[in-house]
Amino acid sequence: MSRFILAILIAINFEITLAQNNDSIYVREHYDLKEYHIPMRDGIELFTVVYTPKDTSKKAPILLNRTCYNASNYTDYGLSGYPSKYLLHDGYILVFQDVRGRYMSDGTFDNMRPNIPGNDPKNKNDIDESSDTWDTIDWMIKNIKGNNGKVGMYGISYPGFYAAAALPDAHPALKASSPQAPIADFFFDDFHHQGAYLESYSAAFAVFGYQKEGRTRDPWYIDKIKRFYDDPAADGYDFYLRMGPLKNLTKKFHDDNFFWNQIVEHPNYDEFWQKRNLLPHLKNSTPAVMTVGGWFDAEDLYGPLNIYKTVEATSPKAKNAIVMGPWDHGGWAREQGMTTHNHIYFGDSISTFYQREIERKFFAYHLKDEGVDTLPEAYMFDTGVKKWETFDAWPPKEIAPVTLYFGENGMLGINKPTDENAVFEYTSDPKKPVPYTSQTEGLTFTPRRFMSDDQRQASRRPDVLTFESEILTDDRVLAGEILAKLKVSMSGTDADFIVKLIDVYPDDHPNYEHNPKNIIMGGYQQLVRSEVFRGRFRNSFAKPEPFVPGEVSDVDFRLQDVLHTFKKGHRIMIQIHSTWFPYIDRNPQKYVDNIYKAEESDFIKSTIQVHGASSVQVGGDLDAPLLLVKEEKMIKD
Repeated sequence: MSRFILAILIAINFEITLAQNNDSIYVREHYDLKEYHIPMRDGIELFTVVYTPKDTSKKAPILLNRTCYNASNYTDYGLSGYPSKYLLHDGYILVFQDVRGRYMSDGTFDNMRPNIPGNDPKNKNDIDESSDTWDTIDWMIKNIKGNNGKVGMYGISYPGFYAAAALPDAHPALKASSPQAPIADFFFDDFHHQGAYLESYSAAFAVFGYQKEGRTRDPWYIDKIKRFYDDPAADGYDFYLRMGPLKNLTKKFHDDNFFWNQIVEHPNYDEFWQKRNLLPHLKNSTPAVMTVGGWFDAEDLYGPLNIYKTVEATSPKAKNAIVMGPWDHGGWAREQGMTTHNHIYFGDSISTFYQREIERKFFAYHLKDEGVDTLPEAYMFDTGVKKWETFDAWPPKEIAPVTLYFGENGMLGINKPTDENAVFEYTSDPKKPVPYTSQTEGLTFTPRRFMSDDQRQASRRPDVLTFESEILTDDRVLAGEILAKLKVSMSGTDADFIVKLIDVYPDDHPNYEHNPKNIIMGGYQQLVRSEVFRGRFRNSFAKPEPFVPGEVSDVDFRLQDVLHTFKKGHRIMIQIHSTWFPYIDRNPQKYVDNIYKAEESDFIKSTIQVHGASSVQVGGDLDAPLLLVKEEKMIKD
């Protein structure tokens, strides 16, 4: 097996390879291991691994992790830091389960299986992740000896989705759930961002797009992954550019992949995607919920923020909290000692603090009745001053909102409107797209480092609009939701819009000792937050429409939330451009009905204008719906 395939297998099983320090001897000495096939209401059996404490002097709560990434990885007493050593030593009954259709479980796998409202155990036909979780919990409470009748759930990434999907019509024994880096909606997270396809995720489709034959403890899709990695490209930008339109990906790699074909046939936010949106179903939840995410998570940032906000808005009886730290995808589950993202240092032992002081106490209080409930509503890490802050609500009400305006000569006004008649212009060429990173990268399974990358390479390009504030004379805190309000016109009929919020360091900022010699922190332009929006969806994600050449149109969209203090002596920067490759696919810029089927001849240059009445708003009551999903046809309550 090549080192590239090995690297992909590690990524596939990410949530169980987050750390490699757990002592399997401890597990063997303190736990008994059994395997079960638990029957569901429709007769399907789900493979389940159960560790029960050898100490039977007191009853123990159950911690359940449901995964599509192979529960058999937990059958050798090596739990690989998952859950944390603190939870391991606290004597929970630890349960890992293959979800329906994966590995040793029976049935057919469905990505983001739609929720069916109303959980009736007597109904043998209506199954979803909530019903499978309900049946699993019911069986465990009745059949695992020594349990105290209380169950908690946790999971990172896709398992985080399963932890959230258990909340609708939850089993009464489910007392606490911690969705961590959870997916909420595949049209806005992971494979898409606001409708734009993440081309950099193309290799990941092999994991999710093939059904297995029978029960297996081994991945059945390795040959499909090898299509990408047997002859790996040293430069992912060049690889995907030479690949051409997305239709070529279908032909060369994915023609037999059911998940890819679903995406190709559903390019808009139609019923296929709407019914896979978990958020409308997160209402009247009763278990305690602690949603966890990382500010630098390139995969699942939308999910944690919006799951928390939805539960907060629709489940008044639930104890609801959110934790956001200076991590990438799942970074809180592994301790590196010195916490860095890319080149930026945030402090020491931050993951240990989370595991010991936040996660451990959350489950102990709700499952063991130990300790006191001191978890604040929002435990948020300020990525500018690099320290934890707590809030009674998120978004915070006590931090003043900020509006950023675009001015002539690249000036960025802070709470000061500029000339509304100004026009800023660039030419976007999909054949020469803006790279998403300043570093040359090969084929990545999912890109991560760029989330705090230096943006100087982009600010020097003529197809990137750059606006920079004066040097700040005081610290400026930007906190909460972000809304880009753009007024645009163009010579083409379609376009993407990438908006970036950037922290510009002083020219005399010292270099960090841990950085490579080629990384210069003086003048570093640190990406703080960024998002893409596919312009065709400006009025509806379900019903796209072309732009009229030369006509000014409003393009309003959310970036994900932020908590960042721009320090005295720094500057605030905004960048705007229309390609971001190959993190996202290239918009042809000539409107076509389905970009996945676009021809090479459809890709054209477009002169794009951003008008001076545009702005970026941070914090406060933003003039936009919570999720910016303005649809005529949504799943009904």
